[in-house]
Amino acid sequence: MKLALKRIHTYFYQYSVGFFFILFWPVLYLLKKRPWLYKYINKIRQFIALISSAISGIFYRATFEQPIDWSRTYVICPNHTSNLDVSAISTNLRNNHCFMGKAELLDHFVLRYFFTTIDITVNRESKMSSFRAFKLASEKLKDGVSVVIFPEATIPDAYPPVLHSFKNGPFRLAIEMKVPIIPVTSMDTWKVLWDTGKEFGSRPGICDIFVHKPIETAHLTLDDADALRDEVYAIIKKKLPQA
Repeated sequence: MKLALKRIHTYFYQYSVGFFFILFWPVLYLLKKRPWLYKYINKIRQFIALISSAISGIFYRATFEQPIDWSRTYVICPNHTSNLDVSAISTNLRNNHCFMGKAELLDHFVLRYFFTTIDITVNRESKMSSFRAFKLASEKLKDGVSVVIFPEATIPDAYPPVLHSFKNGPFRLAIEMKVPIIPVTSMDTWKVLWDTGKEFGSRPGICDIFVHKPIETAHLTLDDADALRDEVYAIIKKKLPQA
């Protein structure tokens, strides 16, 4: 019975997201035709994430290791355990940003809109697709748009989730573009909704993320990419047991 209620909660949350997306569709449609106004799409996404979560009893709370200068551009690297990670991170960023995600998300009713406007899709099985995605990410950074990349490239299959090894892409990108990288630890979103919620459902609760201090990359070269990757991995891994 408890599992059945948790699955009902997942459907309620998902339909809430869909409802508010449709409610804002006229505005989103107009913005899609005007790329110079794309930054406002983020504002609407943040509102949809907050209100659809709140009426489902889900709330997001961020702790910052130190104040962030949001006038700067960053590569943001969180671990990934839940579909709620995007909402938890998006609602706590105070600058214009985009997400990089797998191409399969284009099949999602809501996410397709964002991945055909402000976000970046990548087919990780294709080297050409990866090249194009990171080229676009470089252009975004040049334009002052921060890029959020999940370095695990997937949500772990294990439950409870275990931190997977990190891909090199986001760290090479940060070094090439000479922008700081911000590690973000998703502490317990998986306890509220693991993965998509299809298997174990979801429940009301607070999702905590910890935003670590930025790591400067201006002094680094591409030869340092592995070391930077390992440094960010160690930071997040050390923080996770405190959840």
